Amino acid sequence: MDENEEAPSLPPILSEIQRCPECGSTKLMRDYDTAEVVCMECGFVVDMKMADQGPEWRSFDNEQKEKRARVGAPVTFTIHDKGLSTTIDWHYKGTFRKGLDADQKAQMYRLRKWQRRIRVSDASERNLAFALSEITKIASVLSLPKSVLETSSVIYRKAIKKHLMRGRSIQGVCAATVYIACRQCGLPRSLDEIASAANISKREVGRCYRFLVRELEISLPPLKANQYISKFSNQLALQGMVEGIANRILSVASDIRLTSGRGPMGIAAAASYIASVLIGEKRTQREIAEIANVTEVTIRNRFKELMEQLLFIVTL
Repeated sequence: MDENEEAPSLPPILSEIQRCPECGSTKLMRDYDTAEVVCMECGFVVDMKMADQGPEWRSFDNEQKEKRARVGAPVTFTIHDKGLSTTIDWHYKGTFRKGLDADQKAQMYRLRKWQRRIRVSDASERNLAFALSEITKIASVLSLPKSVLETSSVIYRKAIKKHLMRGRSIQGVCAATVYIACRQCGLPRSLDEIASAANISKREVGRCYRFLVRELEISLPPLKANQYISKFSNQLALQGMVEGIANRILSVASDIRLTSGRGPMGIAAAASYIASVLIGEKRTQREIAEIANVTEVTIRNRFKELMEQLLFIVTL
């Protein structure tokens, strides 16, 4: 082709058509029956032979739509192949529910075996499959929601992609990713709880946590005291009114900067103790200290500070 010759122009993409090339109008109508894009001002056919992106079947009510829809399980990061793999059933039945002969059964057995093997082809996929099962186990022990499980799986996939697993235990990194996911989702879980659920030491979880935060450049928001209130209320079987009053106490204490420099678990435990006393569902400081994993002295100190600085008005 000569340099002076212009290259043939390609037809515009349908999503990029915003204006009529003849009159410049933006009033375009997409006629899906004739597969055309027509200008409503001058009648110029802007595009034709549009491809229908919908299904090849029609439905006239919701029942037909549900029966004819062909969808699978949603894509998830908690499975190493994101849930896109297939499985061969163990029932030896043909198309018309007829039994298979001996040769066909042997062939199906070989197909099933190799299909199971090729799902996890190399060492990295085996590592990922085992790690995701460990993350699911930790999340199940701690009763964590699906969002935390998905976030933890994404963090582990990033660590695998950056080759950060060499020289570190899979259990430690999995526990660290669960802790990071809990921090990102605003769910209060301590290192002791996660280490106990993963059956490893707290020191190992902390080491892997600091390493992942540094290498993946993860920005984690600091934990706030009000994030522990609902957890303490559920474990102590307190009323919802107690939780509401404890949140109000922490809100006022935060406004006067009484929470600065204090541990969030200690001041949340003290606020829960004060709220339980005001409502009449008193719990002992020892019970709250065991739930909050702090000492009774800490609760007493935070209790005195809150009582001295705040004025409580309760209407029953």
